[in-house]
Amino acid sequence: MTKYCLLSFYLLISFTISWGQTKNSPGVTITSEKKKIQVRTGENGELLINVSPEDVAKFKAAGLVRYSDFGAQGNGKIDDIDAIAATHAFANQHKLPVKADEGATYYLSGKERTAFIQTDTDFGKAAFIIDDTKVENRNASIFMVSSRKQAFNPKEISSLKKNQEKINISLPQTCLVTVTDSTVRRYIRYGLNQNNGAPQTDIFVVDESGNVDANTPIIWDFDQITEITALPMDESTLSLTGGRFTTIANQEDSKYTYYSRNIAIRRSNVLVDNLEHRIIGEGEHGAPYGGFINIRDCSSVKIQNTILTGHKTYRTIGRAGKPVSMGSYDLSVTRALNVSFVNCSQTNDINDRTYWGIIGSNYCKNLLYDNCTFSRFDAHMGVANATIRNSTLGHMGINAIGTGTFTVENSTIRGRSLVNLRSDYGSTWQGEFIIRDCVFVPNGGKPSSASLISGRYTGQHNFGYTCYMPERITIENLHIDDSNHPEDYQGPAIFTNFNPEMTDDTYQEQFPYVKTDEVILKNVTTASGKELRLSDNPIMFEDVKVMTE
Repeated sequence: MTKYCLLSFYLLISFTISWGQTKNSPGVTITSEKKKIQVRTGENGELLINVSPEDVAKFKAAGLVRYSDFGAQGNGKIDDIDAIAATHAFANQHKLPVKADEGATYYLSGKERTAFIQTDTDFGKAAFIIDDTKVENRNASIFMVSSRKQAFNPKEISSLKKNQEKINISLPQTCLVTVTDSTVRRYIRYGLNQNNGAPQTDIFVVDESGNVDANTPIIWDFDQITEITALPMDESTLSLTGGRFTTIANQEDSKYTYYSRNIAIRRSNVLVDNLEHRIIGEGEHGAPYGGFINIRDCSSVKIQNTILTGHKTYRTIGRAGKPVSMGSYDLSVTRALNVSFVNCSQTNDINDRTYWGIIGSNYCKNLLYDNCTFSRFDAHMGVANATIRNSTLGHMGINAIGTGTFTVENSTIRGRSLVNLRSDYGSTWQGEFIIRDCVFVPNGGKPSSASLISGRYTGQHNFGYTCYMPERITIENLHIDDSNHPEDYQGPAIFTNFNPEMTDDTYQEQFPYVKTDEVILKNVTTASGKELRLSDNPIMFEDVKVMTE
């Protein structure tokens, strides 16, 4: 009866259900015949599970299931991936939590099998060995945290405006809305990894009455919408706790064939706590990784008390036909909102340049580092609002483009600059920077000419949008540890030389750069004793107001 009521409701408000995650794990069939628990693979690779009515009752009475209940050996040698996937499939069906076996070491081969998680899972102190040396499908996640909700395609919305506060729609509950206009290209990348950009896309939260959450504003005008989906948000928190994961790294050629043998989070309201991930077996070459924790198309995800590992940096030939270093990540966040990392760190030295920066993100809003020690923060194709506090960032520092407010407070930054505006995406930030109570150690203490805000912009490339520098930059209580500097050092600069070709007012930008209006400085000190200056290119920044308080 409930099913037909829901169907009638959707028909009345003219929605068409297009895609979604099934209530049970995909590729799994569960039966309940009167025989012992059985887990096997069907002719087409599907997982066939049988659990007798007596065992179902036993598990329900116990209030949880363990991997050993479905045949996991936990001896570190026999492949346990099918047993683990079966355990979660049964747990999902009966809404039971899952608990790893104490002291177990689960070996997970390169077989194409994903365990779908829809209930609380306690990995405890169990170890998981992920063998990537022989993988059937590098794109298949090991674990997929998924929702029981189904997404649908609202039919009423044909256009949207930037910062629109309300849209003409009625929803069954608060939803995560994703829109795309494939006729407009944004983020047209410049440089060695140049490309033709990506379709304009945005993601935001909308309540039942069509009100857009002010914390997730619409950041583009959509004159037309070629695709729109709405996914009802999970209101309860799903928790993943513990787990000692080790990846045996792939040995493939160093090309852009990203590996996704990971924990993928595709559900809103998820907590990951006390997880560890390490990497062994990296050799002279290897394919890059797309994030061991991979967060996408969701909101309100918190990673806390977690230890991760930076991947070795390999080089390949980029799209411009020249050698480039490949980004390889242990954390990846794409088209996600309200994602926080609290009390997290990495196993390798954050200042070791042989390892890539630990995170990459795209199309996000409201990212937070709090009490983290990582090699870098990075927002590739934009972030709307970000905060770094109580943290230490290593050799790759802070790299970002985006909108809104970027706040850095009570942190130590050891990158080449305090904040780097990524030049491959136009060194753009439409909004403001607030930096307070921080220490900046230029280039990790190696000899260098310090600059606070770095980037590069010639004005001759179309990135698919107008490029901005932060309208206002407020820097309060900053100490610059520039004690180790070159002999010809003139003192730290607020701005690096964004365009060495702009030497006078005759330089013409085909795509003009909107520069900073004002910089407010309060108690900025240097170890060298040298004064903070404007830039090596004073012509470019001659209209910037610098106020010292």
